[in-house]
Amino acid sequence: MKKVELLSPAGSIERLKIALLYGADAVYIGGRDYSLRANAKNFSLDEINEACEYAHKLNKRVYVTVNIVFHNEDIEGLVDYLKELEKCQVDAVIISDPLVINIIHENKIKIPIHISTQYSSVNYEVVNFWKKLGVERVVLGRETSKEEIKEIIDRTGMDIEIFIHGAMCASYSGRCVLSNYLTNRDANRGGCAQICRWNFEMDVDGEIVPSNTKFTMCSKDLCMLEVIPDIIDIGVCSLKVEGRMRSIYYIATVINTYRRAIDDYYNGMLDDKKIKKYLKVLNRVANRDNAVQFFDKFPTEEEQYFGEREEVSNQDYLGIVDDYDGEYVSLITKNFFKPGDEVEIISPNRETFSFVVPEIYDNELNILECARHPEEIIKFKLNREVSKYDMMRIKIK
Repeated sequence: MKKVELLSPAGSIERLKIALLYGADAVYIGGRDYSLRANAKNFSLDEINEACEYAHKLNKRVYVTVNIVFHNEDIEGLVDYLKELEKCQVDAVIISDPLVINIIHENKIKIPIHISTQYSSVNYEVVNFWKKLGVERVVLGRETSKEEIKEIIDRTGMDIEIFIHGAMCASYSGRCVLSNYLTNRDANRGGCAQICRWNFEMDVDGEIVPSNTKFTMCSKDLCMLEVIPDIIDIGVCSLKVEGRMRSIYYIATVINTYRRAIDDYYNGMLDDKKIKKYLKVLNRVANRDNAVQFFDKFPTEEEQYFGEREEVSNQDYLGIVDDYDGEYVSLITKNFFKPGDEVEIISPNRETFSFVVPEIYDNELNILECARHPEEIIKFKLNREVSKYDMMRIKIK
């Protein structure tokens, strides 16, 4: 059995390296043009080339999104851009507009094509349509159930990718026009203002309805870790995490957790106890509630937010290891901590372990009462080996 791919978002070179180090088999990135995350930093062509070189040395893959809905003025320069991506040796482009397929074929550009979730492919006939056009993979809409996914795979033989974690869209992905209507920012050309998460007053016939709670139409986030065995068993080829604008800590935590769950399943070691443990980690790194959503049943009011909610910024991430000389850890700080705090180290190379923060020092080994300034380098003694890019966080109990 070919092992399922774990696919991570990467909004920058730093995020890409963290994703691959922490267990992703592949990453998807956006260029500075034609990508649906206009507010992300995104990649220049030189950076895309650097990303591909870095990933390929690790025997991993890079997919580039070219998935906006193209208007006439967007087409200029597209042929040259796709040719440049070919030179960079990207492993696939993720597209939603059939014109990109025509351009790739007409210009004999050798890049595999994946269909974006933005097209909302949710049935086997459309997947067979893409297959006849030479597409190698289809990213299904998040609105498909387990039975629908299996039937699509059985009837098409196509490589199928699905989202397993991250934000949900209140509409079919790629079909929402709320942002256009209320802010003149086109969601389908990279400018979504996430109107579904706004708080609204309710009115009837122009009269505001008195209420202590404002209305939203926001879905809870997606989390499918507990159904990973079912997803693998029905033949899905790639498991995709959403979040090109997420932090390196979020990416490291989510990717590392799914990596361990996937590997545990293949090794016959994924049990209820481990699933519970992994879900606790995922719930701590998120700032919204989550649900399996469409995979195991049609969503109900339990999978939605209809009222105001509190989204608390996560403060668990304390720092990232910059160096370890066998005695002292050099840590680049991110959030407040002090001696005596219970913390743990997460790593792409070893099991998570916990310890109590000992006496801490500045870079010149002057004693500090606490670490209070983000991005400063502090040192402390540790008798356990750590590596550059390991991360320290509050202990998850």
